[in-house]
Amino acid sequence: MAWFSVCCCLFILFLFLSELTGFIATEIVNELYVDDPDKDSGGKIEVNLNISLPNLHCELVGLDIQDEMGRHEVGHIDNSMKIPLNNGDGCRFEGHFSINKVPGNFHVSTHSATAQPQNPDMTHIIHKLSFGDKLQVQNVHGAFNALEGADKLSSNPLASHDYILKIVPTVYEDMSGKQRYSYQYTVANKEYVAYSHTGRIIPAIWFRYDLSPITVKYTERRQPLYRFITSICAIIGGTFTVAGILDSCIFTASEAWKKIQLGKMQ
Repeated sequence: MAWFSVCCCLFILFLFLSELTGFIATEIVNELYVDDPDKDSGGKIEVNLNISLPNLHCELVGLDIQDEMGRHEVGHIDNSMKIPLNNGDGCRFEGHFSINKVPGNFHVSTHSATAQPQNPDMTHIIHKLSFGDKLQVQNVHGAFNALEGADKLSSNPLASHDYILKIVPTVYEDMSGKQRYSYQYTVANKEYVAYSHTGRIIPAIWFRYDLSPITVKYTERRQPLYRFITSICAIIGGTFTVAGILDSCIFTASEAWKKIQLGKMQ
């Protein structure tokens, strides 16, 4: 029955390695609660925006910020950069700025230009729009950059674009207890050509946002040692118990077969 003992040992080894892998690996546990997790931010959220307008000159492109706290900033230029595209006919705008934790909007437009163009072309591609810290965690999949790759190059050049964002605060806590604060968001969008009694309204690319009161928290955890030891003991004890039962059944069957054979010979 040496082969039977070898099979049992291999089975124990397989289960042991499986449990060891689970013990070494970390798991991500998520929970929801109502709170403002990043109270030390001063009521601000950092925003990273990277957008290309291939048919609008850089001198015409500007960023405007408004919110319900009374902020109204036209032509925000701090921590921003404009890169000419298509031999100067287009522009890539990259900006890093902060917004208040109240409903509001920021928009890319020609409002800050000294002279308004006759027919501004607002077709665009969004490369990045993210809020808060960048999270690069393998087991956390969320909408941290939901507008990445949004392509509106085939849209009406004279149309405005509204992106309606619902921002969800997100906390990630690693094994050491260090927390990082980011924001996921959902998005809906519409495209339209707006008119008033004075004529067509200058088009823009609007990002209108509101914050969810619900916070998502991801916590990195590892299986406790006592649970790992308990599992190993259960594996060893269970394997030997089952092996003993099988061995007893095989032995009983073997003895019965021998008696049957002896009965036939007599």
